[in-house]
Amino acid sequence: MQATKPVTKPTKQRKMIYQAPDHVRHKLFAAHLSPELRTSHKVKSLPARSGDTVRLMRGDHKGFEGKITSIDRKNYRIYVEGLTREKVDGTTISVPIHPSKVMITRLNLDDKWRKKILEKKKEAHKKVEELAIEVEKKPLEEVAEIKEVTEEKPKAKKPRKRKKAITKKPAKEKIEKEPEEAKPRTKRTRAKRRVSKKTEGGT
Repeated sequence: MQATKPVTKPTKQRKMIYQAPDHVRHKLFAAHLSPELRTSHKVKSLPARSGDTVRLMRGDHKGFEGKITSIDRKNYRIYVEGLTREKVDGTTISVPIHPSKVMITRLNLDDKWRKKILEKKKEAHKKVEELAIEVEKKPLEEVAEIKEVTEEKPKAKKPRKRKKAITKKPAKEKIEKEPEEAKPRTKRTRAKRRVSKKTEGGT
């Protein structure tokens, strides 16, 4: 099977969010838990639900706390009780908020499935802690042996063929030819030229 590469193109990332199915959208509603809930449940974040009390951590209404009345999964927004604004015509509407801008201060545990999820996560966290304690107790030599077994052996490199040194042959000495002595050219007068022409013509 081919390994799936992470999508880095912004247009494709947006498309995935807009066309995501419900089970994926539910995960995208995750919000941070308060420090008290984090220590008690051993979980950092959970998807926000209606009935949870949240505190706004960003924006104009920072610090406001209230219960979640409804959730809009199509537009990825939550609505908090008491958080409203007035329109120009005088009507009041509830302000939509993105779930990443809130922190859950109290969980709604009416759903038994949600309780089971929290218990599972707590057990998994305990197992990780126990393993970490065991590793600390073991001597460093045993840990080194385990690492050696897990690490794959590097492939043996093939020996490179040595290139033979090419010995350059000494260049043959070029025999410099002595320049021939230039014969002095005699100037021909007009009369001599005429005579030579006549002899060539046969006249």
